[in-house]
Amino acid sequence: MKIKGFLLYVPSLRVDGMALFPFILLKRKSPPAYLLNHERIHLKQQLELGLVVFYVWYFVEYLIRLAQHKKHYLAYIHISFEREAYAHEWNLNYLSKRRFCAWWKYL
Repeated sequence: MKIKGFLLYVPSLRVDGMALFPFILLKRKSPPAYLLNHERIHLKQQLELGLVVFYVWYFVEYLIRLAQHKKHYLAYIHISFEREAYAHEWNLNYLSKRRFCAWWKYL
């Protein structure tokens, strides 16, 4: 299944992009391909776990990483979902070959 998401331009967004299934919120009207790919990886993760489980897991893992690393940015980049998305954002074919729950290996 190909994941596209509905793109929404939100100029007041504090980050470049954010995936909130089925939407991808974007700060810029013409986002780079790697950013769209990063957010589409998150849409796939959200579909696999279901929205509630995904967001609860994301928040709990963020709190754990914050306790480990003591800084917001370090906690954020060490969340398993983000690690998978950052590791493969430049591979625009990744989603077509990605295994189910591939984020698991980034825990």
